[in-house]
Parts: sequence; C-alpha cells; structure tokens
Amino acid sequence: MGEGRHCCEDMARQVGHSCELHEDRFDCPDALVNYSAKFDEYGLIVHDGGGSVISIAFCPWCGTRLPPSQRDAWFDALEHRGIDPGEDEVPPEFQTSAWRTAL
Repeated sequence: MGEGRHCCEDMARQVGHSCELHEDRFDCPDALVNYSAKFDEYGLIVHDGGGSVISIAFCPWCGTRLPPSQRDAWFDALEHRGIDPGEDEVPPEFQTSAWRTAL
C-alpha cells in the first residue's frame, strides 16, 4: 500500500478525488479521505474550514489495515540530520515519500 498503491479502488478513488469547483480538496464536501505521502498516513477530512483530518487505521470500504503512520519517523529523521522543522527549511525530499527510500 501507500503512495500510488492504495488498498482498494474505492480508497484510490477517494484519495485521488479532485473537484472543478474547489481548488483545495479540504474545501470540497465530496472529498472524504486525505492521504499524506510524507507521513504515509490516511485520515478522514474534517470539513471545518481548515486542514484537519482524523487519522484512520482501517479502510472504511474494504476493512484493510492501513500502514502505520511514519510521522514520528519523519521527525526522527529530520532530527538525525540536525533539522528543526519548526525553525529550519525542510529539504524537498521530506515533502514526499522520498525521505523513506533515501534512509
């Protein structure tokens, strides 16, 4: 699973959803699931005017267990390089899943 390889067609369709009316998927009421390649995590979009998501561990359509979030590993990898994401510029490879394959 993960970037480009989701657990089922329904999940892939939801993650890939784009809308002609809403430039930002968080503004589109038809966008239900967000996938973060950077963290390899899935979440239900909270349509509250912001970018909030509620993390999910299982696919709502097929029931497959989703991969564990790599959020902690992302912060650990940056710390290992001496990078503070709150203060320093985060390298481009850390904006996608590339950081996981470069380790």
